[in-house]
Amino acid sequence: MSRYFAVPVFALTALVACGRSDRSRTTSSTAGATTPVVSGSSTVNDSSDNVRPEAVPVTYARAESTYDAGKYGEASQLFSAYTLSHSENPWGYYMLGMAAWRNGEPDQALSAFDRSIELDPNHRKSLYNAGRVLLEMGKPKEALERIETALGQEPASAEGLRLLGRAHYQLGEVDPAIDAYHRALSIDSRDIWAMNNLGLIYIEQDRAKEALPPLARAVQLRSNAPVFQNNLGVALERSGYPEAAARAYEAAIQVDSTYRKASIALARVTAVEQPSEAAPVDLDQLAQDFETQIESWTSSTSGGDSTEVISSTAMDSTTSSIEAAADTLENCDHEE
Repeated sequence: MSRYFAVPVFALTALVACGRSDRSRTTSSTAGATTPVVSGSSTVNDSSDNVRPEAVPVTYARAESTYDAGKYGEASQLFSAYTLSHSENPWGYYMLGMAAWRNGEPDQALSAFDRSIELDPNHRKSLYNAGRVLLEMGKPKEALERIETALGQEPASAEGLRLLGRAHYQLGEVDPAIDAYHRALSIDSRDIWAMNNLGLIYIEQDRAKEALPPLARAVQLRSNAPVFQNNLGVALERSGYPEAAARAYEAAIQVDSTYRKASIALARVTAVEQPSEAAPVDLDQLAQDFETQIESWTSSTSGGDSTEVISSTAMDSTTSSIEAAADTLENCDHEE
């Protein structure tokens, strides 16, 4: 197992957090103790009658509530101060990393996560989120190390397998990526981000019809997610269903009127007369087919093959010649 060496994080200025249920856990009995912050708001008089700032105590709860309020820069400063006197508590560094990441400072976030991992090699949240940061930084090999370390501790983690799929795909390893998403869905059949990312792989690999079932199911589970609607629209457009694609793009715009990708795509499919659809696409049937496919992965001891089951009544077999513009593809997986 690789050992990560982190640079000091005392100068970090901003960070974020994903999981809520266990952020307040610590490995130190003094985690609720206070740490002085130089820029306090209270004042006291010294012997010369000069007014000077009084040190303001920082607790984990105070820093966390600041983060929860969306004040990520301030939360970063507070967690940075907190870690000064709680340097052995990995959760303080984890939250520091989350705040920095949310504040758009990936290098500082990674340093904080890796410090948390150094203190607790089994800190899966830090391992997974360090992996996410590295994927966003375009460093999939380094991300894969952290993700595989976490999966070694928790093999049946849908979250970990989903991240594994992202790492493999960034490395150009398409089949292992697809397999990782299948395994994630066999553990959590409602993992909408695994469905979305699987569909995105198929779109980018010119396998648009294979993208329809997972994306139809993702939209069925969360119809108010504009990115899912947009990606479904791309898959429909490339599969020869311009009318259905237009409805998907319109649904994305209805949720988010500023969604530029969907707006561009909608303008494209409505600008010229499209060929008639041989038969309407049945998205509900496609979603049901995908549920059945997931059940086969779950029940199979060998994991089953990776072939999608597509209902013959759900889609026409005609291959579409419609090409969607590249900028309609939404590279997402911003897990919530």
